[in-house]
Amino acid sequence: MLRDLVYLFFPTYCAACNNPLHQNERILCTTCRHELPLGNFHNVNAKKIEKVFRGRANIENGAALLIFQKGGLVQNLIHNLKYRGREEVGEELGKWLGEKLFQSTDFQNIKYVIPVPLHKKRLKERGYNQVKKFGIEISKKINAEYTDTFLKKNSYNNTQSKREKLKRWQNTAETFELQNTSLLENQHILLVDDIITTGSTIEACINVLKTVQGIKISIAAMAITE
Repeated sequence: MLRDLVYLFFPTYCAACNNPLHQNERILCTTCRHELPLGNFHNVNAKKIEKVFRGRANIENGAALLIFQKGGLVQNLIHNLKYRGREEVGEELGKWLGEKLFQSTDFQNIKYVIPVPLHKKRLKERGYNQVKKFGIEISKKINAEYTDTFLKKNSYNNTQSKREKLKRWQNTAETFELQNTSLLENQHILLVDDIITTGSTIEACINVLKTVQGIKISIAAMAITE
């Protein structure tokens, strides 16, 4: 009875379509769970990721759970995560993708799951790194260690969402640094982010990580642009 009254006066809303959730639904409504544009990450998304980084950065494997379409459900989902405080979205997507990665032999020997970091000023503004819970849930599923202590962003950029590819790359180049690099030597790490668009931010992270002897880098993202 109490649960029913709480739901009646304080309904929760789907993070993708913003419609009220039914009592048996969590974070996403049943309709959106079926309509979100999922990719077969072994084939479709892996090839998309390879294409983004071809000739720019060497990666072992890549996976993205969703296909990002402008004005679509995924855009609203990520917007709610990044700008409306709905951190549970990252948690849910991490569990979802983590299950898929666990079933793949390509992601079974990961030592560390590392999020693309936010600058401390951006972190203070937002209050959280939107990738953190996503990475934590993936690490649990694939029996890896989540850590945000290795990679640090050392410069603050304004929003890049509408900048062309070259300017985006120039703004992310050489803005990351590593700490405790000896622990990363000869390890396979999984770098996680929310959306892969031009790949410039991840490329900058990879360039820094590749200075570590024997390191192998794979990528996992919530979504990749269509």
